[in-house]
Amino acid sequence: MSNAIIKVENLGKKYIISHEGNERYTALRDVLSRKAKSLLKKETQHTNKEEFWALKDISFDIQPGEAIGIIGRNGAGKSTMLKVLSRITEPTHGRIEINGRVASLLEVGTGFHPELTGRENIFLNGAILGMSRVEIRRKFDEIVEFAGVEKFLDTPVKRYSSGMYVRLAFAVAAHLEPEILVVDEVLAVGDSEFQKKCLGKMNEVSKEGRTVVFVSHDMSAISTLTNKVLVLHKGQMSYLGPTDKGIENYLQNGKNDENAYFAQPDPEKPKVTKVQIHTSEANNLHSFGKPFALEIEVHMPNGRTAMAVSFNIFNHLNTSIIYNWIFDTDKAICRTDGFHTFRLEYPNFHLYQGFYFVQVHLSEMNNLREKFSEVNCCNFEVAMLDRAAPEWGWQTNCLYFDDAVWYENGEKVKKQTINDLSEMI
Repeated sequence: MSNAIIKVENLGKKYIISHEGNERYTALRDVLSRKAKSLLKKETQHTNKEEFWALKDISFDIQPGEAIGIIGRNGAGKSTMLKVLSRITEPTHGRIEINGRVASLLEVGTGFHPELTGRENIFLNGAILGMSRVEIRRKFDEIVEFAGVEKFLDTPVKRYSSGMYVRLAFAVAAHLEPEILVVDEVLAVGDSEFQKKCLGKMNEVSKEGRTVVFVSHDMSAISTLTNKVLVLHKGQMSYLGPTDKGIENYLQNGKNDENAYFAQPDPEKPKVTKVQIHTSEANNLHSFGKPFALEIEVHMPNGRTAMAVSFNIFNHLNTSIIYNWIFDTDKAICRTDGFHTFRLEYPNFHLYQGFYFVQVHLSEMNNLREKFSEVNCCNFEVAMLDRAAPEWGWQTNCLYFDDAVWYENGEKVKKQTINDLSEMI
């Protein structure tokens, strides 16, 4: 459409990947030797090269005021797309038309001069965006307050922590009134409270009629902030349209086998030979509150008593969130030779949104620290697919949530449910 603020036609970005045969490294003497031989023999050793299309044959329009999410698996081309839209990277072919001032926040460090202070970088970035000094001064106090770096305003930003850096960078990009705000997953550097502020600010920017382009792996944030998504799969556009249907498309893209672990049995000692998780969605994604199951297979070359099978579920910070077990004292297990399969089902698995992995232990009860077998496996993600994340907290504030009833002085005052956290009865 003619009034599109961003118009992309037949976009492609190609990189050339060089392969130096089977050599793992090349010494300086090898380089000099080859160069001398090529001069004497007038021959050149050719390096094998491969074309890699990070983006290919992509066309779409973005209208003024739209908040569009770009989602896809790692390596799908999301960051390349943002770099092309931000004019950081030139496309190999195709055409991009941008009708507005763009403010980009793609990675920590982009756009700031490390030797300049926070104050100086605010004015520098404003000038780069085309703002006058008067306009920057008008927004200055609001930027500083949002970033929370008042005490370090006259300190060179090279001494900032990554969190301080990204807070100031986002505050500048969002408050200097660009027509188009482009934000990558860099917001993950900030703490949960700041992430909440950033999402609120991007929502405010969108409601003001400005355009937001947002890349994230957080489906809850994508669902809350955007009304339209572009799904990339292996560098190509697989979907462009309403957010809810786009998330469904994203879940169906590709196939990941990391939901299962397999190992050969040991003829001499007990061993975990299989671990498999069963999530509610494809690609190791689980929808908050839906059934979840874990299967563990144990091989016993010689049956024995007092065995213990247990597992932990850890988050991305390597913190154990859930621990469960089955002991021989609960029920006779592993007392015969051969394979034993255990399955644990959660009818309503209320693990909060985030990335997790499973650790399985096989040991004897009288010495749980001495494990016959221990494996880390089965990465998976939990997302709030059919409901927005509560505004009062994010992943660092809540890891497991279930229905509950509140009492005051013995009297029931509130029923707290998964579907409506604020329902009063």
